[in-house]
Amino acid sequence: MKWIRYSKFTPEDLEISSEDLMRALADFLLRSGFENPYYPDPNRRLSFDELKQAIEQALYEDRLFDPEMADRVREMLDKMSTEELDKLVERLANQLVKDGFLREGETGEGGTGENPKQQPSVEVTAKSSDFLGFNTLRDLLGAVGKSSFGSHETREQATGVESSGSSKLYEFGDTMNLDISTTLFSALRREGVKLPLNLEYSDLHVHQSEYRSSCATVLMLDCSHSMILYGEDRFTPAKKVALALAHLIRTQFPGDTMRCVLFHDSAEEVRLSQLPQVQVGPYYTNTRDGLILAQKLLAQERKDMKQIIMITDGKPSALTLDDGRIYKNAFGLDPLVISRTLEEVGRCKRQGVMINTFMLASDYSLVQFVQQVTELCRGKAYFTTPYTLGEYLLMDYMNRKSRTVH
Repeated sequence: MKWIRYSKFTPEDLEISSEDLMRALADFLLRSGFENPYYPDPNRRLSFDELKQAIEQALYEDRLFDPEMADRVREMLDKMSTEELDKLVERLANQLVKDGFLREGETGEGGTGENPKQQPSVEVTAKSSDFLGFNTLRDLLGAVGKSSFGSHETREQATGVESSGSSKLYEFGDTMNLDISTTLFSALRREGVKLPLNLEYSDLHVHQSEYRSSCATVLMLDCSHSMILYGEDRFTPAKKVALALAHLIRTQFPGDTMRCVLFHDSAEEVRLSQLPQVQVGPYYTNTRDGLILAQKLLAQERKDMKQIIMITDGKPSALTLDDGRIYKNAFGLDPLVISRTLEEVGRCKRQGVMINTFMLASDYSLVQFVQQVTELCRGKAYFTTPYTLGEYLLMDYMNRKSRTVH
C-alpha cells in the first residue's frame, strides 16, 4: 500500500518566481518621488532595505498568490519570528539580483537603518525595464481589445515581397517580384500565340505591395515638480507608458526608433534602461529646451516619418537665455517664454516633424498653449488622465502611421 507523508509548510517551501515578484513590485520600482512631493530628490536611489520592506508588504497584501494560497501564507507569516521573516525576505531580494532583474549599486542615502548612508542602493537593469514594459503593454492592449500588431501600413504602393495591390510595369530599382501571368499576357498580346515567345523589357510587370513606413519618435516627458503635486502621481504612469511604447517598437516595429527626453528647468536625453529610476525634478517646465533637443535627436535618424510625443501637465514656465541663464515665470502665459517656445514649434513644422501632445491637466493656460502648438504644426492634442494615458498614446501611435500618406 502506498503511503503519502505530509510535512509542515515552511518558508523554504514558499517558491515565488522572480517574474511574479517583479509584477508585484512594479509600482515600487517605478515610483517617481510621490512619497515626498514637497521635497523631491531627483538623485535619490532605492536602498536594499526599502526593497526588502516592499517585498514584505507584497507578501502581506496577497499580490503574489491566489486566495486559497494567500490564506495559508498569511497564517505562516503570522507564526514566523522576526528573524525568520527577515531571512525569507532577504532570500527573495537576493533572488531578484541573481536572476538579473536588479543589481546592487553604490552605497548612498536611503533606507531605514540606524545609519542610512551606509545602505547599498538598488538599480533596475535593462532586463527589468524590458519586463516592466512588456507587462504594461500587455495590460494596455488588453484594455482596448488588441492582441497583436504588424508593421505600419500606408496608402502608398511599392514593390516588395508581399503582394496586396495591382501589378505595374517594371522600373529600374524595383524589387523583382515578377507578376508572371501579366508579363506573359503582355508578350502574347504583342507577339501572338507562337513559340518561342519573345519577352521584351516593356512586357515585365511586377507585383505591388503596401508601403511599410519607418518612424523616428522622440518621447518628451515633463518631469517638473507639478507631476507629483496636487495629490496625484502623474509621472509614474508616464514612465510606464514610455516603457510599454519602447517594448512595442522593439518587438512589433523593428524598423522604428524611439528616444526619450526629460524636460524640467532644462532638458536632457535619458536611456530607456535608466527611465525606471528617474525621479521628478527640478521644478519648472522648459518646453523649448525639450523641443530643441528632440529636433537634434530626430536629425540623426533617417526615417520616413518623424514625430514628437509630448506628455505634460503644465504650460511652459522656463526659458534658457542666450547667455545660459534660465529665466523662470510660473504665473500665467509669459509672452517671452511662449513666443520663444512657439518658434521651436515652427521649426518642427518646417522640418516635417509632427507634435502630438498628451495633456494630463486641463487648466486654461495649458489648453491655450497646446491649441497654438497644434495649429502651428497640425498635430493632435489629447485631454487624458494618468489612467487613460497609455490607451490613448499607444492607439494614436499605431493609427497615425496607418493613415499617413507620403
